[in-house]
Amino acid sequence: MRAQSPTPISSHSPTVTPTVTPTVTPIGTATVTLTRTVTAAVGVFAPGHLGELTRYLPVELVDDVLAHTRTVQQRLRMLPSRTGVYFLLALGLFPNIGYLRVWAKLTAGLTSAGMVVPAVLEKALRELRRRLGPAPLKALFDIVAGPLGQPRTPGVCFAGLRTVAFDGLNSIKVPDSDRNRGWLGRIRYQFAFAGYPAVWLLCLVETGTRGLLGAVVGGAVGRPGDRDEVHLATRLLPLLHTGMLLLADRAYDAGPFLAAVHATGAHLLVRGGSSRKPPVLTHLPDGSYLSEIAGLAVRIIEAEVAMRGADGTQVRDSYRLITTLVEHHRYPAAVLIGLYHERWEIESAFLALRHTQLGGHVLRSKDRAGIEQEVWALLTLYQLLRTAMVEAIESRPGLDPDRASFTTALQTARDQLITAAGIHPDISSTVVQIGVIGAAVLATLLPARRMRCSNRNVKCYTSRYHARDDGRPDLSTTIVGIDILVRTPPINPAPLTRRGRTFRHRPPSAPRPPRAATRRDRVTAILLSEPRHDWHGHELAQQLDITLHNLLTQLAEWARLGFIERTGKGTYALDTPPPGWPPPSLTNPHTPAPLAADTPTTAAYSTSSPNG
Repeated sequence: MRAQSPTPISSHSPTVTPTVTPTVTPIGTATVTLTRTVTAAVGVFAPGHLGELTRYLPVELVDDVLAHTRTVQQRLRMLPSRTGVYFLLALGLFPNIGYLRVWAKLTAGLTSAGMVVPAVLEKALRELRRRLGPAPLKALFDIVAGPLGQPRTPGVCFAGLRTVAFDGLNSIKVPDSDRNRGWLGRIRYQFAFAGYPAVWLLCLVETGTRGLLGAVVGGAVGRPGDRDEVHLATRLLPLLHTGMLLLADRAYDAGPFLAAVHATGAHLLVRGGSSRKPPVLTHLPDGSYLSEIAGLAVRIIEAEVAMRGADGTQVRDSYRLITTLVEHHRYPAAVLIGLYHERWEIESAFLALRHTQLGGHVLRSKDRAGIEQEVWALLTLYQLLRTAMVEAIESRPGLDPDRASFTTALQTARDQLITAAGIHPDISSTVVQIGVIGAAVLATLLPARRMRCSNRNVKCYTSRYHARDDGRPDLSTTIVGIDILVRTPPINPAPLTRRGRTFRHRPPSAPRPPRAATRRDRVTAILLSEPRHDWHGHELAQQLDITLHNLLTQLAEWARLGFIERTGKGTYALDTPPPGWPPPSLTNPHTPAPLAADTPTTAAYSTSSPNG
């Protein structure tokens, strides 16, 4: 039988007027007695709250979602389903502590006010999560997701069009369990696998407020479409409609996808790839031109953008923007190039979700249902925080949402949950309109955004970006000027296509020389020279005269693939020659090839090594 939603009651006595007795006690040691009122649900439903964020996700809404997803408890016990939903959201507020510590924070404000709350075990909380599943959390996210800003709010609209952006996020790590690997696969780098699988998440974000309009969770590597951004984005196309302007990067410039976006009634501004050769139909006065892609009439802007920094840095890049805003008088090319920069607001949203809210921590669950449940809870919580922030910003007309601090909102929400404050706000209070979270956001506004070019910080010392010379400054610098040069190609009504290749008979060429010995061939020769000897990586690196770290990574990978045998910690051996041994490149299988034969492989990896 489903439990009825109880009427909220006061769990503590009314507020008592503070009293001070300075006549009896010296003023330096005088005390004051303060009593606060906590208003919460009664009985086992009391822990079902999220502090002040409960006003954006009321218990009536949660009960209705539980009823529609058929996840209401069959009999009322100490942990009803409603409490489980709020507990899952609280896990997103405290990702670095365990179940019982989160439960203690969820009930701390209630117990301090004198309310008796049930004492639960960690196993009971785990079973509560399994009983709920991901369905109610996904339904809650679908309800709270949507545009947050009013059209008059700065940065929300461009020329009457609400700007939104597509992008994918694949850096939310999950535990390395068999079930997670079976669903998500493993991320493989050049020489080894990543430590944890990662969830693929594709979101549609309102760039002005960084609020979420929708999201899709991808699946396993190798399954058709599960990790393809364009394929996942098609599931969110119903969220687009007339009055929107979609900003997207080069991953979304496929002709059929652009046509599908246009069919929703929304306009688009998408960066095109440099390999695309669109037809040039008509030149426009601002340097852009009209073209056609997959039967869709578009306008294309090709430009060179150069940034000049205060430290003398100059960074250049080429842009090719595809848009359905064909009216060049109303939408000049230079203005659209500047507008495209707003697409990066979705990266700021991912930064807040991945680092500020989640703290870079790995998710908790070891199966697909639990991971999806956590993801939808994180996204729901993120949207609730953004709602509180936007509500506060819009209370001051003309204030840009970029100045709202997500960190402040998150920390204040945690404090409100621990003290069980604001669950049912007092309508007589003067701060009810924006709440304590909103007041804290307004009190700690960020400075207006500066024009600056950020440096590229690479934290992984084996990253290939160490050798990337993109002209970025070593330290962040102020931008003193941006030069935009629009280039117009000549008229070419027919798109450039590759010429068909005809088969021509060629006389047989001379036989190719045998390939040079690879590093694995040379290591195999050394191991076979003394089959009973356990070779350490230091010995092999010394004989081959290569960097130790590079070789250790490859040895571990070759042992995993079965090419060599790992005999101990950091030691390897091989007593049986592999099939086809010796290769033609080694005239003597026990003699390593000259170092010059392996130079390309070493150079390709050493460019990303800090030691050169």
